[in-house]
Amino acid sequence: MKQFVTEESFWELFPEAQIGIVVAHNMKPTEEVAPEDAAAIARALAEANGKADQHLESNTISQNEVVAVWRDAYQKFKTKKGVRCSIENLLKRVLKGNPVGSITPSVDIYNTVSLTHALPVGGEDIDAMAGDIRLGITEGGDAFRPLGEEEDAPTLEGELCYRDDAGAICRCWNWRDGERTALTDDSKKAFLIIESVDPARADDLAAATDQLAAMVQQYLGADIFAKQIVTRDNPTMVIDE
Repeated sequence: MKQFVTEESFWELFPEAQIGIVVAHNMKPTEEVAPEDAAAIARALAEANGKADQHLESNTISQNEVVAVWRDAYQKFKTKKGVRCSIENLLKRVLKGNPVGSITPSVDIYNTVSLTHALPVGGEDIDAMAGDIRLGITEGGDAFRPLGEEEDAPTLEGELCYRDDAGAICRCWNWRDGERTALTDDSKKAFLIIESVDPARADDLAAATDQLAAMVQQYLGADIFAKQIVTRDNPTMVIDE
């Protein structure tokens, strides 16, 4: 059995945070996704790039509320210099007229949800995880190979990250995924995460979580093993048997 565990060190920093989790099992590999479903995912991503404009009231990225809340959040834990929340990176591309493009069907789906709701969304391959996945402040030195890089970049002392028994999975909370557990064209089990630090956006988080589950079920043929909003009062959940 594998679990997702949010540690007390996380809740001490963000007591009102909410994390939407979708656990998808038995996803189709990319080569088995029907052409019409692949086309539908591509259309949804293109539409989401357009919808993202509604969240951008200012041409200065940091002055948009959906980004500002994350700039504030990142001040509360140790980070690498200059790192930004994943949603800021996506919205910055939209602002510059450089739409978010296709990667793999599962990643395209979670980027669609992220852009639509202006919330950070990520995903990991459950089969590649070693033991439980935990979110909390680390003592540093967790093994980590950034996605697309050739050199290791271990975590810092006092950094907030997702990690398992083998090392870090996503650094600086939701900044950078690792090579080891990244979703691929052949991933069958996905741990999908949507984060919110703004209590006023609880309804947006719930809608995004529902959309994410519906899309992986409809287009990737996934079984939804679990769907839950993780809070301080409900901090753990089972993600695999």
